[in-house]
Amino acid sequence: MTKSAVILFNLGGPDSLDAVKPFLFNLFNDKAIIGAPQPIRWLLAKYISGKRAPIARDIYGQLGGKSPLLEQTEDQAKALQDLLGKDFKVIVAMRYWHPFAAQALAEAKQWGAQRVILLPLYPQFSTTTSGSSLKQWHQLAGASFEESLTVCCYPVQPGLIRAMAENLRREWDKAIAFGTPRLLFSAHGLPQSIIDKGDPYQLQVEQTAKAVVDELGIAQLDWAICYQSRVGPAKWIGPSTEAELERASRDNVPVVVTPVAFVSEHSETLVELDIEYRHVAEKLGIPAYFRAPAVSSHPEFIKGLAELVADPTALRGKACGKICCQAEGI
Repeated sequence: MTKSAVILFNLGGPDSLDAVKPFLFNLFNDKAIIGAPQPIRWLLAKYISGKRAPIARDIYGQLGGKSPLLEQTEDQAKALQDLLGKDFKVIVAMRYWHPFAAQALAEAKQWGAQRVILLPLYPQFSTTTSGSSLKQWHQLAGASFEESLTVCCYPVQPGLIRAMAENLRREWDKAIAFGTPRLLFSAHGLPQSIIDKGDPYQLQVEQTAKAVVDELGIAQLDWAICYQSRVGPAKWIGPSTEAELERASRDNVPVVVTPVAFVSEHSETLVELDIEYRHVAEKLGIPAYFRAPAVSSHPEFIKGLAELVADPTALRGKACGKICCQAEGI
């Protein structure tokens, strides 16, 4: 059988407090994040990373001095490897910190992979996430393999949806004791200008949320989509997660918050959702605040990833948009 390397793409995160500033520099020096030409982008990345580093160091200090994202991604890779078997090798490639894509490429070659299956751990496609990782991979890999297949997105993949619904249902069942809960699907925000250029991310977040609501099957479920992690003065897509918490306060309803675009726990969930927004909810007098976990290595999610590997183009033209199908050589 053909030896297939499965490349799991994720954002990456600093592995020490000393790595916070260079991690941020790598992030902001990405053309998909800041579109200015060089050397302007390099100068902006140096300035922004220097300015934001103290805040970010404090955040990662609350997480034990590093991001937990790599360990969680490695757990997902191991679980997927166990399902796929010896003819596959699952390799992690992070975008902004170790292990970088170049290391994953070298590992795939050394193993003797004949084909690669590129699998971003971003269910919803964006030019700023999957698009950036895939572009970098194609630049590095070129024609290194006999075949290269890409899973561009999977916002309504059944395993993903079942895993999210199971996690949510447990928290919703707790919240019902405090009144009829409102379910908040919180996703990382994007500048409106990126969406205006045709990026399908917001549409696919909406597809995921609707599919989870349908899977839950709760009559007259009260739910909304919101966006977190805004930075800078530009207009971002909304409503914001904080605005939805304020609305829940006015309506005097408990909330269940779930990350809809993150499949692993990291600073945006463990600090922003668990600590910062919980504090906001308490100050606003919301009756109760519950947070459903990310799908992480939930068996249904891992099974869903295995199904995507078995048929990487199954969702093409169905859940994904024109940009993600055509992006970066997909």
